[in-house]
Amino acid sequence: MVNENQARRLVVLGTGGTIAGRATQPNDNVGYVAGQVAVSDLVAMVPALATCALDIEQVAQINSKDMVLGVWQALVRRVASHLDRREVAGIVITHGTDTIEETAFLLQTLLKPSKPVVLTCAMRPATALVPDGPQNLSDAVAVALHPQACGVVVVCAGRIHGALDVSKVHPYRTDPFDSGDTGALGCVEEGQLRMFRPWPPGVSQGTHDDAGLQRLLGASSLPRVELVFSHAGVDGELVRALLEQSSSKAGPLRGIVVAGTGNGTVHEDLLVALKEAQVRGVDVVVASRCAQGRVVPHAGQPLPDSAGLSPVKARLALALQLLEA
Repeated sequence: MVNENQARRLVVLGTGGTIAGRATQPNDNVGYVAGQVAVSDLVAMVPALATCALDIEQVAQINSKDMVLGVWQALVRRVASHLDRREVAGIVITHGTDTIEETAFLLQTLLKPSKPVVLTCAMRPATALVPDGPQNLSDAVAVALHPQACGVVVVCAGRIHGALDVSKVHPYRTDPFDSGDTGALGCVEEGQLRMFRPWPPGVSQGTHDDAGLQRLLGASSLPRVELVFSHAGVDGELVRALLEQSSSKAGPLRGIVVAGTGNGTVHEDLLVALKEAQVRGVDVVVASRCAQGRVVPHAGQPLPDSAGLSPVKARLALALQLLEA
């Protein structure tokens, strides 16, 4: 008799991160080196996965704080390729926590998959006395095998987060993510899913947006979009310096995302410089630096808002938008 999970093939892609980290002492959860353990070895640490039909591939081996376009391109290419395989039910990606929310947003925005693409991670290295990676990986596989699962999600500490909502909100605890006002999509309890709300909306019936995919894969760099913060005592000199910078390997300044205070409010001195940037053809978007909620649009708002995206996701969204121009 064939196990139900054996009849559904999954792909596990490794990119490094703390989940693949190694420390010299088992009680050291901060002084480790990320991206040291092969994804095949991570899978081997989870005996329950031995009954699953898995294809395992190492796409990258980095600390996710050092994420670059080249790694994103390699990952997007492999995810799109595996989504096109009819026998593949879903994809699991091991990733570092620092930029997992950005990678998840990129994958959801570009691929809009009707199959599940599940990113998972860890806050303790693989060599820890009690590593959290094996349970997170096991939970991620359970999510990817769920027959109703779709879209890009992040699974960590038993919780399932949507790609558009998830943010890292804590630097140390093993449950470092939050989905703000929307809350998590659901949770994993002993391998079983309990859903709180629907899977990510708007996923296509196909596997990806080919035009957007090709634009990203063909880019030598993303359009340069910088992130600045509004705060007490800020002036506009940083923005003016960016405008006057004559050379950069990232190319000319194309966009600025400002993390505003409260409901996207911006210090008057900074706002003057941002408007100067707009006059010079630079796209400016305002998000909120608040951890919860979103910018509520109003008639007197001086800058376009980020449509609910966090500052880091708004920066990436604007870069992708400019890539189309």
